[in-house]
Amino acid sequence: MTMSNTLSWASRLLSFKSSSWKCATCRNTRQFAPHQPRGLATAATTEDPRKQYYVTTPIFYVNAAPHVGHLYSMVIADVLKRWQVLLGNTNAQLLTGTDEHGMKIQRAALAAGMDTQAFCDVNCKIFADLAKAANLSHDHFIRTTDTAHKEAVQYFWEMLKLRGYLYESKHEGWYSVSDETFYPSTAVRSALDPSTGRKITISTETQKEVEWSSETNYHFRLSAFTDRLLQFYKANQFFVRPHKYMLDVIGFVAPGLRDLSVSRPVERLTWAIRVPGDETQTIYVWLDALVNYLTKAGYPFPPGQESKLGWPPDVHVIGKDIVRFHCIYWPAFLMALDLPLPRSVLVHGHWTINHEKMSKSTGNVVNPFYAIDRFSADALRFFLIYRGPRTDDADYDNKLIYRNYTKLLQKGTGNFIFRILGFAKWNLKPIIETAASGTLPTSSSQDEIYESFIKMASSRVGSHMEKLDPTEALREIMEILDKAQKYFHQSEPWNEPAQSARVVYNTCESLRIASILLQPFMPGKSAELLNLLQVDPSKRGFGAAIYGSDLTYGRNATKKPNELPFPPLLVEE
Repeated sequence: MTMSNTLSWASRLLSFKSSSWKCATCRNTRQFAPHQPRGLATAATTEDPRKQYYVTTPIFYVNAAPHVGHLYSMVIADVLKRWQVLLGNTNAQLLTGTDEHGMKIQRAALAAGMDTQAFCDVNCKIFADLAKAANLSHDHFIRTTDTAHKEAVQYFWEMLKLRGYLYESKHEGWYSVSDETFYPSTAVRSALDPSTGRKITISTETQKEVEWSSETNYHFRLSAFTDRLLQFYKANQFFVRPHKYMLDVIGFVAPGLRDLSVSRPVERLTWAIRVPGDETQTIYVWLDALVNYLTKAGYPFPPGQESKLGWPPDVHVIGKDIVRFHCIYWPAFLMALDLPLPRSVLVHGHWTINHEKMSKSTGNVVNPFYAIDRFSADALRFFLIYRGPRTDDADYDNKLIYRNYTKLLQKGTGNFIFRILGFAKWNLKPIIETAASGTLPTSSSQDEIYESFIKMASSRVGSHMEKLDPTEALREIMEILDKAQKYFHQSEPWNEPAQSARVVYNTCESLRIASILLQPFMPGKSAELLNLLQVDPSKRGFGAAIYGSDLTYGRNATKKPNELPFPPLLVEE
């Protein structure tokens, strides 16, 4: 069904108002009788078992160029999507894109002397180029200026209004243009602008400047969802990961929620989607932006087809600065319309420079394009996941990237592969055939210990990925390679020719299994490693990452390549 056809039946639905429906313009909150849900929407809401696995990045604000923090979100989401493909879920979907409305963009375009849409077009392309440079396997790139998205947002608004969750009221408070959100007086403080020395008011949470705003706009009855949200969190304890962020969310909601301003007067903000039926107001950028996840999934949904294109999302990947929007406001919006909630939200910390948060507004950023050109996409992906900030922030350092690459990849994995294949005289065929015939030398106690370790390797990695922890999964893979090197060195196959075939086979199995598991993290380099071992493309899935499961590889690996899989980086600084 096309978007136009979907909106056609949706419009007919909206044109019908039963006599029991209460107008959303009712101002008296005490008279409000909230819509009675069909049942508490939870992450376990019944869905089509054939539903596509659906993972999202945040959609990135185009007021300035991307930095490495944006790349980090992209890479985490891409690893999760590629992992699902590795498991055999070949229809897994990854959504990324750009957020193109709001006052920040309106002001940035004005400062640049550009038409606002042209400004968005230019900066949107930079984010799309970054996704390509990082070898992202995304299936859709969404823009909030897309016509289909605007229609979905307006329909979402109409449904909230139809159910009585929107009302008009005067709103006063401290507004942060940078954060695109209001803060109560208890959440701001006075400060001095370090660049000008002038006295300003800032958010205590984000340290961004706020300005006093008094206006009449629409509000969403967020206060009506305090209990339902707390009940949902209790029933879905892993909705937010890591758990520390789940505790933060509960702590924010537990005292009770205030209704949320969800529009701006058009004289203050023109660059946004207009409120349907009210040309004097534009829709709050965060309500607009969050609906992007629905837009990609085909919203408004024809009856019975809610999960056809992947809804609900399996994972939203976000930075810690937008937890409140994704873990409180977004579930409440969805609950209001009885829509299934996302299954999980994976939160990460910030990359810092000299222990200060990267910020486009201050220029304290790392250009991700330069970093990719310097280190390669795979090497940078490896570093970001291996050292990335999960519960705490992490300092970005070129020297650390160089040291990690040199120690773990170049002198570690790369040299080890050449050492093993060199010891086998670049001819694995006799070793694999011996294993296939069941005539490998009897395992020593050391062999048995190591074989027990490698036989459980893929399940350990899989367990970390099931917990949405790609950092620990990658470290587990590197542990496989590290233990393989120690095992090979301690076994001294050059002094034990009778046992050498089993030692070489065990280490080759380690390399094969680790290379398969590395595919979501370093798709380019892992393909090179698997090609070097002559692993058939049909035997590179997770099911093949089992000790002894493939007895066909390495039969043509008889020619030494011209260069190491991980050549030295040219410079350290």
